[in-house]
Amino acid sequence: MSKTRTEVIKESQRKGIAAGVATAATVAVGIVATAPLAAICAVPAVILGVRWWKHRAENGIRF
Repeated sequence: MSKTRTEVIKESQRKGIAAGVATAATVAVGIVATAPLAAICAVPAVILGVRWWKHRAENGIRF
């Protein structure tokens, strides 16, 4: 069964918030700790961001 447009938008919002939180955490680690540690923390942020962009592209969601 396919999802309704509202469900797709809500899922996109959840994924966007997760990507934003991961990015904010990476920036915070970069400020508080060292750059190599921030680079390691950036990997999940990048993965979540790519998943969010891919989800939006697959479902035709514009900004």
